[in-house]
Amino acid sequence: MAKKKKNATKRILMFLGVLVVVAIVLIIGLRASGVVGGQERATEVELADVELRTVTQLVTASGNIQPEVEVRISPDVSGEIVALPIAEGDRVSRGQLLARIRPDFYQAQVDQAEASVLQAKASEAQRRADLLNAELELNRQKSLFDSGAISESAFQTTETRYETMKASYEASQYSVQIADARLKEAREQLSRTTIYAPMDGTISILAVELGERVVGTTQMTGTEMMRVAKLNQMEMLVNVNENDVVNVALGDTAAIEIDAYPQRLFKGVVTEIANSARVTGMGSQEQITNFPVKIRILDPHNVTFDASGVDDVVMDNELPVASTEMPNFRPGMSGTVDIFSHTVEGATTVPIQAVTVRDYMQIDEEHGGIVDSLRVTGEEDLRRVVFAVDEDNRTRLVEVETGIADDSHFVILSGISVGDRVVIGPYRAVSRTMEPGELIKEREDETPARFASN
Repeated sequence: MAKKKKNATKRILMFLGVLVVVAIVLIIGLRASGVVGGQERATEVELADVELRTVTQLVTASGNIQPEVEVRISPDVSGEIVALPIAEGDRVSRGQLLARIRPDFYQAQVDQAEASVLQAKASEAQRRADLLNAELELNRQKSLFDSGAISESAFQTTETRYETMKASYEASQYSVQIADARLKEAREQLSRTTIYAPMDGTISILAVELGERVVGTTQMTGTEMMRVAKLNQMEMLVNVNENDVVNVALGDTAAIEIDAYPQRLFKGVVTEIANSARVTGMGSQEQITNFPVKIRILDPHNVTFDASGVDDVVMDNELPVASTEMPNFRPGMSGTVDIFSHTVEGATTVPIQAVTVRDYMQIDEEHGGIVDSLRVTGEEDLRRVVFAVDEDNRTRLVEVETGIADDSHFVILSGISVGDRVVIGPYRAVSRTMEPGELIKEREDETPARFASN
């Protein structure tokens, strides 16, 4: 009996201990919420001032470097490469020999065409002689017919033979023209066995070797032998999303960052915007619609690829960076471009973190709070808002109309004005939990004193 009584007492003590712990936790929670203690607890937030500043809207895209001018060279005729006096990366001038294809077959075609021309001309001379004889015979027969020495049928036979010789002579003249045309074509084909540089530039790609056989463009697409490019005129080809391309215009300036040259920015300008989109993953959930945009690189580059004397043209004080290293851009290098599409000076701005979206179907405007019971239709009324701070340190929900934005601030067109203060953090409070009329206090700077500026 004593043992049972002792166990019962122990259980009672454990139960009372649990009750005490629960009561303590409950009291602490009530105090934290302001219910107990008679004082409302203020929410710590981060604040920022509404201020005037210049905002430049950016459109960011990535892509690759390519020459502004690049000519792909394919042979017009087929055959074996018997001369290739250039290498990839060589500087070439307009009219310089790039390659030669074995001309034996095409030379034989020229010789054959020349012989055909001679044969056609000989035939023409023979037909002309026959025509002259037929004309003499016709004149003689006409005199005899006029004097009544021959019959009309005999005269008509002679006249018909003359007309036949005349047509035969005209046909021989056409044969000569055909032979001349074939000779011209054969010579043209022979000339195409020698390939010359179409412009001053650099051999950016050399895809063939000496002795290799190539296919001419008259047969299918032909073999791409090489490319000649102006490497001192480079551009960035980037893909801009369909939602951003409407903000880009010809002549917009840009800042270019090349992966091979980190911590350096190069100046650029938009020179071309595609009219047609490039769609990938069409018909799938991964479908992406982009528009190619070309940005010319304005800073001096690839000096080593320019003609002699360029070093005298580009002065040190004209360089875009303090470093004396001249960038050497190569086709295919990747990079990122920030296009400055629109600038507003003296605009009313707030930090991007201050702007959020709230559903006005959930906002009880009379009580200044959010109550789910007000939702009756299930529809949403989403609006952009900020939480402004009143003089009594309470939040005020303000609907705002936003303009352009850069990477840190929104332009505010209406709703608040310079001098107001807005809540910018914590993110969860601004985007979800904060309510109109909520008591707040500004979060103290937690930077240690030893790191604070003197």
